[in-house]
Order: sequence, then structure tokens, then C-alpha cells
Amino acid sequence: MTLTLTLVRHGQTTLNARRHLQGACDSPLTRTGRAGVRVTAQHLADQSFDAVYSSPQGRAVQTATEILKHHPDQRLRIDEGLRELSFGSFERRPEHILDAEVPWAELVPAMLAGSHPGVGGGESGADFMGRVRGAFGRIVAEHATAPAGASHGADAPNAAHVLVVGHGLTLAAYLWTVDPSGLTALPNASVSTVEVSDGAARVVRAGVDVAGHGAVAARPAPAPAAAAAR
Repeated sequence: MTLTLTLVRHGQTTLNARRHLQGACDSPLTRTGRAGVRVTAQHLADQSFDAVYSSPQGRAVQTATEILKHHPDQRLRIDEGLRELSFGSFERRPEHILDAEVPWAELVPAMLAGSHPGVGGGESGADFMGRVRGAFGRIVAEHATAPAGASHGADAPNAAHVLVVGHGLTLAAYLWTVDPSGLTALPNASVSTVEVSDGAARVVRAGVDVAGHGAVAARPAPAPAAAAAR
């Protein structure tokens, strides 16, 4: 049984475009963001999904809803564990203000390692990584052993395909748990793919910039040593 997870980051938002921090808070997709999501939706239009999951946050739901226009047979499932990291009192503030307190290249590895207490009273690394692992653990457990949906047809009885729409850090954190050798910055509306077979997961591709949004709101950072989060 092979489970394919297609991971999509939400489209560009107002706060993304302004380079302001957006974790627990929300803002609407920009015109560019909406156009980019439509490109990604069209890119995935010929895919068959057995289930579609999203973060409960508006920007992710809006992105997932656009993709689902091409998949009317699917309903949207919300998983609270897919929401973005909370930046506490730094929410909505310019990225450089947080960088002056804790450089991004230090913050992200510490969050992934589960050792950071959180910024501005926000979510700790341990809590963040715990819920990310929990969310994807639930999704994999439900679909990696279940028979594929009728959308795959009789030719692929041992395959399943699940779409997950979420956020830059949340999706990158899951990709890192699969392959801790590196950390990929995920552009808005980008597509990543993970395959799970016989209990083993591998990253097939990460951060494919389908919509052409580039580096805006996609900040790379070095990952911690693999042993740190084990």
C-alpha cells in the first residue's frame, strides 16, 4: 500500500506580501495570491484524491476550497493540528523585529528540535512539533492502510492519494521529520510530495513553485541535527 501526500501551502496573503509575521493570526489572500492558487488548483486538476485536509485558518481554507472546485466529489476535512506556529506578541509585526530578538536561522532549528520555549508568549517548539507529528500521524494512520477510493480505479487498488493544505512552517516541519537532512523554504501555493510505503516515508519533491511566487514569505533556515528531534 502506497500513500501519496500532496502538500500545498496557502496562497500569498496581505501579511505575507508585507513581510509581517502571520502564525495564529490571519489575513486575506491578495489578488496575486488568489491568482496563484488558481494556477496551483489547475496544476492539480487531473489528480485523484481520496481525502482533502486543511488547517482551520482562513487562508488555508480559502486555498483548499479553490482546489476543491476541480474535485467536487471530495469534502474538506479540517484538522486543528495543521494550523501555523503561533508567534505570540510578534504576530502581525514586521519580520525584522523578531529577527532582531531571535534570528530566523536560530529560531527555526530550535523549534524543529523542540527545544525553543516560544517567542512573545507564543507556542513552544515541543508543542508545535508534537501537534504537527500528531496531525500527520492521524492522516497517515487513516489512509496508509485503507483501500484506495473509487477515484483511483481498479488499476491501482494498493494506492491512496491525500491532499493536505497548510502553512509554511507546519508543512516544512513535517517534511523535515521525513527527511531531516535539510529544510526547504516553501513558496506560497507551492506543492510538495511525500510517499509512504510499508511504514516508511520519503520526500519525493519539496516546494515546487507552481504559482511562481518565489522567495516572498518563503524564508529558508538551516535544520538542526537529525538527532535533536528524535
